[in-house]
Amino acid sequence: MQFNKDLWLSSKDYIMIILGIAIYSFGFTAFILPEEVVMGGVGGIGSLVFFASQKYLPFEIPVAITQYGINLLLLAFAYKIVGKQFVLRTIFGATVISLMIGIMQPLFFELLDGKPLVQGETFMNVIIGGICCGIGIGMAFTHNGSTGGTDIVAAMVSKKSNVSVGRTMLYTDFFIISSSYFLFHDINKIVYGFIVLFAASIIADMMINTNRQAVQFTIFSPKWKEIATAINNEANRGCTVLNGIGWYSKKEIKVLLVMCRKIESVTIFRIIKSIDNDAFITQANVNGVYGQGFDEVKLKMRPTDARTISPTNHNDEDMTSSSGHPQSLA
Repeated sequence: MQFNKDLWLSSKDYIMIILGIAIYSFGFTAFILPEEVVMGGVGGIGSLVFFASQKYLPFEIPVAITQYGINLLLLAFAYKIVGKQFVLRTIFGATVISLMIGIMQPLFFELLDGKPLVQGETFMNVIIGGICCGIGIGMAFTHNGSTGGTDIVAAMVSKKSNVSVGRTMLYTDFFIISSSYFLFHDINKIVYGFIVLFAASIIADMMINTNRQAVQFTIFSPKWKEIATAINNEANRGCTVLNGIGWYSKKEIKVLLVMCRKIESVTIFRIIKSIDNDAFITQANVNGVYGQGFDEVKLKMRPTDARTISPTNHNDEDMTSSSGHPQSLA
């Protein structure tokens, strides 16, 4: 019974990821690409290659081929940095998005004779296309999916520095969109590219509800052992067990404190509700979580700080759950 439920939830996630990618591909191929507007991400690089091949080569290089090739190359570089799980999840998203764009690009170019769906309304097209892209990205992210592209670059940078993922993606997209000037020599297309970028970013943030913030769960349940074990094994997150007392009942209770990424919060809720439907749960957004299993504080210590601050020995076993996963710190 539990296996069938887990299979359904997993299948539902993949269906929603595919649907989100289909919406993204529709907005990109039907509204943005026919206007010769270069958006951010690997799709923008694919657009640059496609338009350059139209202009300078006797044959066209489809966006999907360039997009998939760059994604595989980035994943090869990112494997040791971001880990196997991220790479496998991203390969699925990158494959589906390349297939969708590969099918829709020639389809819409044939049906519309290379023109956008709303003809003569460039601003309307880039807004609608940006909204579709934002909805698609948001749907994929909320169901633990990834479309690759600048997500891979941002994930690698965030592992090595304190530069936020959003800021890294913004810098990368800014460079890609600005590069279109050397191909078209038209400042208007750059402006439209930024409109697509901001429209997609705003809608995606609305869909995700936050830009990858961390979440703190406080869980009260008599089945705390089962919940903690399931969170360790299924969500790969640690739990901190706190001692408490119910003042009304005067009974001792155990309280679970869990830290996770915002994108993982749905998984945590599913685990808790599958074990104890009556569990008392509080959820709070956390602006930053630093330490094992999360972000690392990367800053250079001044010589005076290094001399005055004495190192403290920590017992690694106290920082790790029984399943070997990093333990959330209370």
